[in-house]
Amino acid sequence: MGDITDKRLLYFKGGMFVGLGLLAVGLILFEHRDLRLAILLAIAIWSFCRAYYFAFYVIQHYIDPSYRFAGLGSFVAYLFRRRADKFRQRVDKADKNGC
Repeated sequence: MGDITDKRLLYFKGGMFVGLGLLAVGLILFEHRDLRLAILLAIAIWSFCRAYYFAFYVIQHYIDPSYRFAGLGSFVAYLFRRRADKFRQRVDKADKNGC
């Protein structure tokens, strides 16, 4: 299956995500009418949205322009590769210095 290219379908898909999220939160709050739970849900949702934004937009546009996202798995693999590259650089530097 190829990528979705129809703008109307993309907007519909985004709207479906928002609708499903609102439905889920509405059902949770209907079942457990608690202001504290509502606030915690709002904080959790906001935090995960910001983390997602960071994982894709911030990394690609401000930290590493060569990074191209393909999903959360891609981001985790990027982090491990980056960590391994830094370790190799330290080992190479230590070898050059005769340590």
